[in-house]
Amino acid sequence: MDTRLWTDEGTEQVKQEKAEEIAKIITRTEAKGNLNSKQELFIKRKNSTLSRINNSFPRPSQPLYKGKSHILVGVSLGLKKPATVAVVDGITDKVITYQSIKQLLGNNYKLLNRQQREKQTLSHKRQIAQIFASPKPFEESELGEYIDRLLAKKIVTLAQTYSVGSIVLPKLGDIREQVNSEIQAIAEQKCPDCLEAQKNYAKQYRHSVHQWSYGRLIECVQTQAAKAGIVTEEGKQPIRGSPH
Repeated sequence: MDTRLWTDEGTEQVKQEKAEEIAKIITRTEAKGNLNSKQELFIKRKNSTLSRINNSFPRPSQPLYKGKSHILVGVSLGLKKPATVAVVDGITDKVITYQSIKQLLGNNYKLLNRQQREKQTLSHKRQIAQIFASPKPFEESELGEYIDRLLAKKIVTLAQTYSVGSIVLPKLGDIREQVNSEIQAIAEQKCPDCLEAQKNYAKQYRHSVHQWSYGRLIECVQTQAAKAGIVTEEGKQPIRGSPH
């Protein structure tokens, strides 16, 4: 749902976007020349839509969100720490505040451990089912999606609190490389002189920590930010180093 349509100012914004889009379609169609009856009917429908857009029902007034372009919220994603957030001043290049996954979730942080236990239980059940060739599927609950919505809402609320200009999210294509690098660094620290031990430790570590749906989390943040009128953009997350 486009929540901009709840207010008069937001509706005007949507009107302009729709009107520009329809005008381009009509212009492209008319430019073809020698229109047949179907094309003429198509243009007539588009003009009708345009007139309906300009005659909307009255709505309550509420100023549109206006953020400070030099204040940004950066989101870092990882394996051990699924989400870390920083509010940054782009002019002074200083961090105003950090929010860890525990701070973002607050009293709901226990849900993270609960979902991890649920994933481990389901993984164990699937292994047993494969051994006995059981066709019974084991589906996860919607707890992960609920946690993503909580995180997205908190990130957007934090952005509104500091009047940020945009929320910067890491590119989804870089997340796999980031996670593998994080696991490898931990394995090298635990088993510095043995490649085979590092490989085995990395494999065990993947199963022991929380596996996150990063694409779903990014989509939730983008959806919540769009509702609040906050721009989202992509940035490259460093492979090495802490989430901060």
